[in-house]
Amino acid sequence: MTNGREDSAPEVLGIIGAGRVGRVLARLAVAAGYRVLVAGSGRPARIAATIGAVASGAEVAETAVVAWEADLVVLALPLPAHRGLPADELRGKLVIDAMNYWWEADGLRPEYADLRTSTSEIVQRSLPGARVVKAFNHMGYRDLDEEARPAGTPGRKAIAVAGDDAEDVRTVMRLVDDLGFDPVYAGPLGEGIRLEPGAEAFGADVDATELRAMLERFPTSQRGIMVARARGRRRQ
Repeated sequence: MTNGREDSAPEVLGIIGAGRVGRVLARLAVAAGYRVLVAGSGRPARIAATIGAVASGAEVAETAVVAWEADLVVLALPLPAHRGLPADELRGKLVIDAMNYWWEADGLRPEYADLRTSTSEIVQRSLPGARVVKAFNHMGYRDLDEEARPAGTPGRKAIAVAGDDAEDVRTVMRLVDDLGFDPVYAGPLGEGIRLEPGAEAFGADVDATELRAMLERFPTSQRGIMVARARGRRRQ
């Protein structure tokens, strides 16, 4: 690899979703030295032209091929589309959930609005053979596109990561660093709710110190209190 990453680090990054976030992540990953495979919902030729204009060097393939061949797979789709993912090909894979629930676009979905669970936990349940980690959902695509900086740059912006397995979290945090951001641990997958719409960290374009502070303030925020109440009911 050209960027000096560890030999054990994933070399093939798959991105399922060729929208704004998917295209930005593809560009950043190509620049970081990854082989990048992208799948979208449109015709491959049209997607290839769109991806090629933004991320020269990224390859376009069918969703099942991306899921099968990639070492690490990012989901950059409308959230309800996760139900159509190829679960067999994703079995055993490390999957990064970069999706959000937008009721205006996705329709009213009570299961996604249920504060007793994070949307990433819902994705995990629908992909029982995969290992889901939450990341890249809370920063706007324009900031992702413009704010990437080399490690050690003063004021470098941060991306939060939530997951249950320590090694998987480390792998995703390494990817975050490779793509130009300081990684911040947000807790287990259920705490990914601290990164969802309605939380202070959602939309944040801040450095690691401020992002950690936002995450720490969550329990005392209006959203955090609502989540605690809902999850208290779940434990009863």
